[in-house]
Amino acid sequence: MSTADYSQSDSGQDKRARRWHILVFLLPAVIVYTAIMILPLIETLRLSLFNVVDGQGVFVGFGNFQTLFGEPRWSASFWNALRNNFVFFLIHMLVQNPIGVALAALLSVPKLRFGAFYRTALFLPTLLSFVIVGFIWKLILSPIWGVSPYLLDLVGLKSLFAPWLGKPSSALITVSLISVWQNVGIPTMLIYASMLSIPEEVLEAAECDGITGWSQFWKIKLPLILPSIGIISILTFVGNFNAFDLVYTVQGALAGPDGSTDILGTLLYRTFFGFQLQIGDKSMGATIATVMFLIILTGVCIYLFAIQRRMRRYQF
Repeated sequence: MSTADYSQSDSGQDKRARRWHILVFLLPAVIVYTAIMILPLIETLRLSLFNVVDGQGVFVGFGNFQTLFGEPRWSASFWNALRNNFVFFLIHMLVQNPIGVALAALLSVPKLRFGAFYRTALFLPTLLSFVIVGFIWKLILSPIWGVSPYLLDLVGLKSLFAPWLGKPSSALITVSLISVWQNVGIPTMLIYASMLSIPEEVLEAAECDGITGWSQFWKIKLPLILPSIGIISILTFVGNFNAFDLVYTVQGALAGPDGSTDILGTLLYRTFFGFQLQIGDKSMGATIATVMFLIILTGVCIYLFAIQRRMRRYQF
């Protein structure tokens, strides 16, 4: 056997060894992910096709989905929660992400003083627990012992104060803005990191052509960070349609007043586990969870196969 044959066989053995090496290191993560994500998802999908009759599981096919969409008691609660969830998502898209892009643009200014302090201050709320954030904002906005009336009075705007969390017309918007306050640091830091990755040669060439300041941001930086904005948008979509913690902390499981802040997460919680006089129904809870999964899956597929391709085509 020639030297070349030996070298080829040795390289083949090395590749096989490397592959086994990768599998060994990936195996623990795959096992943990399967145990806490894949198996519960499969069990949820299976449970949505069954119902409990006389203490035993009976296969009903899509009967639970027909009940959810067709029975007035279930359909009214579901469509109300879905509508509120879309409003919750749109507020984040129209308020949180544009503010995040604007703040990232300001943080990327080369001569900005105390930049590290601003970055820390903006990202700090995202590290706080939902329970702490909800409790703090309930205290701030309370019409009895909150500081909001006093602060508005200092600037002569006390007449604008209202029990925003207690009015059905403003409760959902208020909770959404609280969530925006807590999470705006995430898109800010992601966009800021994306701006830092823009090659200096591109910016120097733009400056040579007389493109500076905000004109440089709109014409040069923004097109280059569109993929990052797309990632932030789909993360916002997934996070908002999985939301539960903040609404539960601020408004409770009933998501009051009068269900005005009820979203799919709180509806799922009450349906699956039960609350007060409502008895838990695991089959219907799994059905709602399955619908949530399908909504999120549809949104992610639309982004991956439609929006992301156009962004790549535009970028390159």
